[in-house]
Amino acid sequence: MNFDKELDARGLNCPLPILRAKKSLGEMTSGQVLRILATDPGSVKDFVAFSKQTGNELLSSAENNKEFEFYIKRK
Repeated sequence: MNFDKELDARGLNCPLPILRAKKSLGEMTSGQVLRILATDPGSVKDFVAFSKQTGNELLSSAENNKEFEFYIKRK
């Protein structure tokens, strides 16, 4: 999937991946896509809730070898 910016949040625990994603999305324009890499298992439910609360669209989430990858489209 194409993305405009990448955030490496691997090794960070809640709430840091969400806070860093919020900051990154704030620097982007509407319609741009942020790719996030994380290792915190709680980030899966956190990013679902974050997307619902902020109106940004969670395009996809996947797990591979205990690493999580998210694509969020800026509202």
